[in-house]
Amino acid sequence: MLELIIHWLKGIPKEYVVMIVGALPIAELRGAIPLGLSLGMPLAKAFWLSALGNIIPVAPALFLLDPVSNRLRRFKIWARFFDWLFERTKKKSDSIQKYEALGLAIFVAIPLPMTGAWSGVVAASLFKIKFRYAFIAIVAGVIGAGLIVSILCTLGIMGWKAAIH
Repeated sequence: MLELIIHWLKGIPKEYVVMIVGALPIAELRGAIPLGLSLGMPLAKAFWLSALGNIIPVAPALFLLDPVSNRLRRFKIWARFFDWLFERTKKKSDSIQKYEALGLAIFVAIPLPMTGAWSGVVAASLFKIKFRYAFIAIVAGVIGAGLIVSILCTLGIMGWKAAIH
């Protein structure tokens, strides 16, 4: 899927591609940082472009998720989708319910499937976390996830180089 998206983005400057991939709910910054590195970017540049791409949709998503989901729930297929999405997020978000904004930041920072900024937006909506707290927590979580992914990429690159030599 990611390869198909990257194919569609051919001809676009690599900086924009990294930001766009960072904004996608499928890859987020967990896919964008390694992509930036594979495109020859320095780690710091890949990190900040990925983080920026991941953060840009957060504010609009926080404002729009409730009204859009409420409106779309009138249609059976969308009602099933949002029920599935909210239920799946709720199962993975015990720390958010217990610690609210701090739990939200930790939830977003863990670089695993079904965590990240997009799931953080859904969780913030589910647990009715105020916008200002949710936004700050999600941004902190994105930065934390970016640091973890950057460290893992660096260790992977160092291990790969050591294995070659």
